[in-house]
Amino acid sequence: MRSRHLYKGFKLRRHKDTIQLLMLCLPALLLLLVFNYIPMGGLVVAFQDFRADMGFLGSEWIGLKNFEFFFASDTAWRITRNTVLYNAVFIVLGLLFSVGFAILLNEIGRRFWVKTYQTIMFIPYFLSWVIVSYMLFALLDSDLGFLNKIIQGLGYEAPSWYFEPKYWPFIIVIMNIWKTLGYSTVIYYAAILGIDQDYYEAASIDGASKWTMMTRITLPFLTPLITLLTLISIGRIFSGNFDMFFNLPKDIGVLYSTTDVIDTYVFRSLRVTGDTGMAIAAGFYQSIVGFVLVVVSNYVIRRTNEDNAAF
Repeated sequence: MRSRHLYKGFKLRRHKDTIQLLMLCLPALLLLLVFNYIPMGGLVVAFQDFRADMGFLGSEWIGLKNFEFFFASDTAWRITRNTVLYNAVFIVLGLLFSVGFAILLNEIGRRFWVKTYQTIMFIPYFLSWVIVSYMLFALLDSDLGFLNKIIQGLGYEAPSWYFEPKYWPFIIVIMNIWKTLGYSTVIYYAAILGIDQDYYEAASIDGASKWTMMTRITLPFLTPLITLLTLISIGRIFSGNFDMFFNLPKDIGVLYSTTDVIDTYVFRSLRVTGDTGMAIAAGFYQSIVGFVLVVVSNYVIRRTNEDNAAF
């Protein structure tokens, strides 16, 4: 009898702890519901000739015509190509630079210098893309740009950066890495600090070099985290950073061939043409392909190493 009362008391206490945790999660769950799940009902617009005065129920149902028109245009190929290629480069270079800098930070002995470098690297992450775009404009402006003045001072003709699409793949990649490197480096650096130092001490006693410790200890321990973050990035490979792609090139039409991505196209469709159905169709296409890529990537990882799979 006493054991039964003890069991009930333990079970009640466990439920109380669970309720407290659920209450802590409640604000985030409400935000997820309001901004991610409820708006999914608007996907019906992708299959309608939507009119605001007639609403969801009164607008004409046109099936897949929005998708047909979207894929029949040259725009679909251009924005898909730009979105995928940019994100693929961001994933690869971001991974290499962030893991590399995290390992370098771990090799610094004095904490003062570690904190200093972390702060310097982290500052760009807190700057909005609007501010970064004006900083870039101060460098590349045709008349008063700092970089152009240096080029002209060396006796060369300065490029018209904002009217030459060929330069922008390099500019956007460099600016993205510069702005996000600090944040991603801190994540990997924290993971490295969590590795048991006994492994390094044992390897040092055995005469292992720094390179051997990195390849045989550090990277294997980082592999699950790298896999998880890469899977998340692959899920967003069809999602361009709107703030970056809109603000850096100043939404200049002549640069669309190398700066236009799905997100900027959707925004422009709504703002300029007012074609809601087309914009929603492009966004729906973006989400479906991203979901498929995550599932396929996780399946491939599960086939090679089940422990590194996310689900």
